[in-house]
Amino acid sequence: MEDVTLREAQQKVDEWINQHGVRYFNELTNMAVLTEEVGEVARIISRSYGEQSFKEGEDSSKLGEELADVLFVLICIANQTGVNLTEELVKSLTKKTQRDSLRHKNNTKLE
Repeated sequence: MEDVTLREAQQKVDEWINQHGVRYFNELTNMAVLTEEVGEVARIISRSYGEQSFKEGEDSSKLGEELADVLFVLICIANQTGVNLTEELVKSLTKKTQRDSLRHKNNTKLE
């Protein structure tokens, strides 16, 4: 599959929803689904990099799949609420650069 921009990803998710998903779940349902998906990422991270161990049958190789699930639901929420993720990411990076350009470099905890 080719690389896609955020804008293209938003369009592809919208096309998928309209072709296969009937309609978007409401925003509250999607927020709950997003929380569930983030929990699945947390489970893999805590077992791969933290102190917990995997239960029998759990698969550590699914991190990418779970991150993609988080991104899918996040894009659904953006689409249904009219958020342009490309524009918002650019704004966020600009804000963080202006606010934090020296903060992390001057943080002795990060040396």
